[in-house]
Amino acid sequence: MLRRLFGRAQAKQQLKEKLSYEQARDALASQADELHRELAQRTDAPPEILYYLAENVSSEIRSLVAGNPSTPHKANLLLCDDTAEEVRCELARKIARLVPGLDPEEQARLREGAIEVMERLAADHLPRVRQILAEEIKHSDKVPHAVVRRLAQDAEQVVCVPIIEYSPLLCDDDLIEIIAMSKVDGVLEAISRRPQVSEHVCDAVVATLEIPAVAALLANPNAQIREQALDAIIENAGEIEAWHRPLVLRPDLSLRAMRRVAGFVASSLVDELCARHSLDEETIRDLKGRMRSRLDVEPVSPDYAAEVAAAETEVSQAQTEGRLDDAYVHEAAEAAKREVVIQALALKSAFSPSLVRRILVSRNGKAITALAWKAQLTMRTALSIQTRIALVPRDHLLLARDGVHYPLTPDELEWHLEYFAGKG
Repeated sequence: MLRRLFGRAQAKQQLKEKLSYEQARDALASQADELHRELAQRTDAPPEILYYLAENVSSEIRSLVAGNPSTPHKANLLLCDDTAEEVRCELARKIARLVPGLDPEEQARLREGAIEVMERLAADHLPRVRQILAEEIKHSDKVPHAVVRRLAQDAEQVVCVPIIEYSPLLCDDDLIEIIAMSKVDGVLEAISRRPQVSEHVCDAVVATLEIPAVAALLANPNAQIREQALDAIIENAGEIEAWHRPLVLRPDLSLRAMRRVAGFVASSLVDELCARHSLDEETIRDLKGRMRSRLDVEPVSPDYAAEVAAAETEVSQAQTEGRLDDAYVHEAAEAAKREVVIQALALKSAFSPSLVRRILVSRNGKAITALAWKAQLTMRTALSIQTRIALVPRDHLLLARDGVHYPLTPDELEWHLEYFAGKG
């Protein structure tokens, strides 16, 4: 017994000293798990031993090797395909922290190998591995742009959102491409929350009219929202309460924008608008007067009245000239010309503008589709009205059957219209 204890103590003493390959090999020969664990963590262990331990039957030992910064490149590549989830996760943590600290010139070979491992992990089939990698490198500007782009385009929210929100390596072109292509929930909000959002990226976010994303953009003091983009937000903000307070709190609102906002926000927000922007008494009276005079459905400010009149004239002229067809309404919807679409739907469906507004404000995909059907528009235009004008949430959109046809029967469509007509 004493000899065994003495022998184990002697082995541990050897580990505390600088190891030679022969000493490490002899220690491994003992098959002692405790010694394997110690060897797997030692940064001065010979590369051959760490590679040997990377094939150990114990996933615990392999995890320790994966986390060891001295583990050789070939062993790291071997661990990229390890069957144990935690081994690959530990490898992702290590590589994500290792690559930014490597000098591109002095340690070119080491950096090249680490990047190869990082690229493999960025394509790992397990979202958790990719998530760990994304979280670790999201703030770094010293990792490969290609890896960042791959993670930013990931189909899993937990992977792509941290990169999209924080990575300094994503340029405007990257972000605009993501806005156009990504279908992952939360991506647009992540872009809107970035530490800096350029005018071009703001324009792309606003064009989507996605409610949470635009709300986050308005709340971001470093988002460079141009006046034209702000006008587009205000034009659609009347029925979107989530935008009201962020609009009021924007530090760069023009007096013209304040007048429009006062036409639809709550009285408490009008008070906050006046107090926040240190307005003179005459302007305060004007804003509060607009608030008190508005109707339940739409504001009646001079700006809005002029907008309605202009839309009525434009649509009436299009009808006279024979241009009030499906293409005309679709183009207006895609351009987010809300009042033009309202007036066109009213004329083509023989419904009153107030009923058309009531249906659009409901954000009911079936009712809005029924309205488009009544106006003899295509299902393609019906979908455009749902997404660009009524801002129907994605999970409430009514999609086309076989890509082109109305998905409801005429009786079902009529029922939805009668329901709204009966309410008014």
